[in-house]
Amino acid sequence: MTEPILETSRLSLREMTWDDLDFLAMLLADERVMRHYPKCCTREESRLWLGRVIDRYAQHGHAFWLASLRATGEPIGQVGLLLQHVDGVDEPEIGYMIHAPHWRLGYAFEAASAVRDYAFNTLDKPRVISLIRPVNIPSQRVALSIGMKPERLTRWHDADHLVFSLDRPAQPSAASTGIA
Repeated sequence: MTEPILETSRLSLREMTWDDLDFLAMLLADERVMRHYPKCCTREESRLWLGRVIDRYAQHGHAFWLASLRATGEPIGQVGLLLQHVDGVDEPEIGYMIHAPHWRLGYAFEAASAVRDYAFNTLDKPRVISLIRPVNIPSQRVALSIGMKPERLTRWHDADHLVFSLDRPAQPSAASTGIA
């Protein structure tokens, strides 16, 4: 098992490994979880998905991470920072996908907030986005709750998506803090 990348009061986020394929295949085959995606994934498609995630770790240093409950180690979803090519620009996207039995418990907000802070404070990203289908109101609520605002509608992967965005907060200058 890999070391956690991030921990919150209730969650641990770590890089996925091939040992996580069973959970990921179950998650990506769930019709409720995948209702805003073109279709559910087969086990083979889930294996390919996991391979792309692992490749992203090597290429970018981050991607979806396995989100697990700290108290029990039970995996509950995948949340992370993915570099996405949107409208001709590479943008760091906060993505979150929580397994349906764990919905409405604040886990997506908790994990997405931690990923936002990691993107700004550890990776020094100037901005983050989330790509959300217009009908996916629960995901829009998560984006809004972590401070993102809807910026525009775009066509991405053959579907309309709202681009929610948030710029890194400005660092206070010495003059504004009274420090000389």
